[in-house]
Amino acid sequence: MTIKLDFSGRVVLITGGIRGIGAALACDFFEGGAQVILTGTDQVQIAELNRRCAKEGPSNVRYLQADFGDEASLNHFLEEIEDLPRLDVCVNNAGINKHNLISEMETEDFDQLMRVNLRAPALICRAACRLMRRANYGRIVNIASIWSLISKERRGVYAATKSGLVGLTRTIAVDMAPYSILANAVSPGFVSTELTAATLSPQEMTDLAAQVPLQRFAQPREIAKVVLFLASGLNTYLTGQNIVVDGGFISV
Repeated sequence: MTIKLDFSGRVVLITGGIRGIGAALACDFFEGGAQVILTGTDQVQIAELNRRCAKEGPSNVRYLQADFGDEASLNHFLEEIEDLPRLDVCVNNAGINKHNLISEMETEDFDQLMRVNLRAPALICRAACRLMRRANYGRIVNIASIWSLISKERRGVYAATKSGLVGLTRTIAVDMAPYSILANAVSPGFVSTELTAATLSPQEMTDLAAQVPLQRFAQPREIAKVVLFLASGLNTYLTGQNIVVDGGFISV
């Protein structure tokens, strides 16, 4: 049986909504009737996507260019969010990753990951909460990672940003509870995306999948389903949690 969640009349923001989990989420929210705002970093691609929507539809999808590693771009994006008449759902999905031993860590890499993975979501959540308080309603979902809970070599900086994002989420949940704003994190395990295919060899993907009790990577829509519930009206009491969606990987 398929349960279709109704997001009619809701305004949904998804950062990093062009591919992977973000694109899967965009499709689900769109099918649920939401007004969807998506971000991407490529200005040319964003312009083309908006041109296509204006010409062919859908009419309830809008794309914004935003590079969260660039201060001017982030500030411009925050101004656009603050100008929205309302915002019901905010999903911080955009993120970057660089692997290195902590002894070889580049300061520039540390700063860049902190800007994109933690500072930008924090400022976006601030803007979102200000809008949501007006309506006394809101749902925030921050996409973290299993590396916020467990460790693996060469993931030090990435793990720090995602652990920080989970801590931020818990505090938002407490701060915003009086305004009926629920905030949760979702921590995916290994997900089959374009980025995964670009960064791992087929053999590496096979080896990693063998370590997962379900013996495979997740599909983006499997992560999206969990986010969709947390962002929906079905969720009325779950807040301040970090939901792990990893096929049982961290339980082994």
